[in-house]
Amino acid sequence: MTRAPDDARCPDDAEPAEGDYRVDRQIGFFLRQANQRHVALFASIMGDRLTTTQWAALTKLREVQPISQNHLGRETAMDAATIKGVVDRLVARGFVRTAPDPEDGRRLVLSITPEGEEAVARNLSAALAVTEETLAPLTAGERRMLIELIRKIC
Repeated sequence: MTRAPDDARCPDDAEPAEGDYRVDRQIGFFLRQANQRHVALFASIMGDRLTTTQWAALTKLREVQPISQNHLGRETAMDAATIKGVVDRLVARGFVRTAPDPEDGRRLVLSITPEGEEAVARNLSAALAVTEETLAPLTAGERRMLIELIRKIC
């Protein structure tokens, strides 16, 4: 993975001159780089050709099932269009099943299938390894601080 020079990776403390804007010194730039690194690690370590969004939906569904698609989207911070596509792919792969909601016939509820449970079980250690590798450059204290700070801005 290509890395930016050290002076471009971290913003300095100097106040920029008015009108001086460098994209490689903006928070979005760093968040995007960190996310790209994490997604690349995820793709190289995880099995079953699962994407980060599929993994999030599958593991959250395992935790809170049965649940509506809309509610699963809220639980995983995905908009309606994204969660629909994720769920459609998981259903097509046999990892998730849908059933009519007994309280509202217009809505479907989702649950994980035995195949989905097996996929989660097969990939739990890989998911933990992705997290470990993503955070590897940081000390334990820095890891806690990073997560706390990101939670503050979410």
